[in-house]
Amino acid sequence: MKTYQIDILNPKAARLLQDLADLKLISIKETKKQDFMKIISKFRKKASSNVPTLEEITKEVEMVRAERYAKNKR
Repeated sequence: MKTYQIDILNPKAARLLQDLADLKLISIKETKKQDFMKIISKFRKKASSNVPTLEEITKEVEMVRAERYAKNKR
């Protein structure tokens, strides 16, 4: 089975697709449309509960730099 996303530009096309679904040739499922800002706000909510300190950020950056330096030195 293949899945396609179709943007319906003309209402006549929606009727044609519904006719095909009635004949059990295709199935139609509507998808929820989340706009970009909703997704960003969800990420921000999750991130706000556990904000890293400046020391934690510095420690992580130094660790990554040390690993890269060790790989390049080989």
